[in-house]
Amino acid sequence: MSQNLRPAAVAGMFYPASAAVLAHDVERMLAKAPQLPALRPKAIIAPHAGYVYSGPVAASIYASLEALRGTVRRVVLLGPTHRVAVDGLALPSSAGFMTPLGMIPIDRQAAASIEDLPQVVLSDAAHAQEHSLEVQLPFLQAVLGDFSLLPLAVGHASASEVAEVLERLWGGDETLIVISSDLSHYLPYDAAQHVDAETAEHILALDPYIDHQHACGATPVNGLLLAARQHGLRAKLIDLRNSGDTAGDKSRVVGYGAFAFTDGDGHDD
Repeated sequence: MSQNLRPAAVAGMFYPASAAVLAHDVERMLAKAPQLPALRPKAIIAPHAGYVYSGPVAASIYASLEALRGTVRRVVLLGPTHRVAVDGLALPSSAGFMTPLGMIPIDRQAAASIEDLPQVVLSDAAHAQEHSLEVQLPFLQAVLGDFSLLPLAVGHASASEVAEVLERLWGGDETLIVISSDLSHYLPYDAAQHVDAETAEHILALDPYIDHQHACGATPVNGLLLAARQHGLRAKLIDLRNSGDTAGDKSRVVGYGAFAFTDGDGHDD
């Protein structure tokens, strides 16, 4: 197996490059998150902007995952491509992804299980500078400890193609699915609140017709919503804010939502 590692590409931009500062900041955001009942979700949706903007919203869902530490051994992570166009869902060839907090090994066995699907391609270029996946990793490292990773950079694909990939990777309690997506972009604060609330209603209804104006990760989100329907999951809204609430100007904001997808009532038993 190749030992090439994907280096952290946006450390020092989207989040701190110093391991000590990053660990401190992540722990601080997790500690400030609302105290919710422990969740055991099969899947989550979390935002992917710079931590000063979306970190508190991401922390609201990640803080509730502590109950999964030691159970989840594999994270299937899907996010939209922002820099390199790709047809389908792109796997990397690397053996691991680096963050300032350490290396996360790629689950090559899981990768091999989907490589025959026509919508799955290999593209290191799609991953090289992509922030939508990378910014989730320090949170995952903080709350889960050791795990393997299957990262997929999602380009032009249908919701059913995404759902087909998720079905192959669904696994059991050892597998957590993470979808990375922000919501509306660059609307005035009040308009963004209205639009994002409507988008959240569609997600909670498992309505797989979100468009890219309402969520930049609409393609993986819609794929998850299809899969969630097939598996009888229930969606729960954990947090819904925007950059005007966290650290930004209210004249032009980006929306962020955090959602959990669970069996039954979703509470820890």
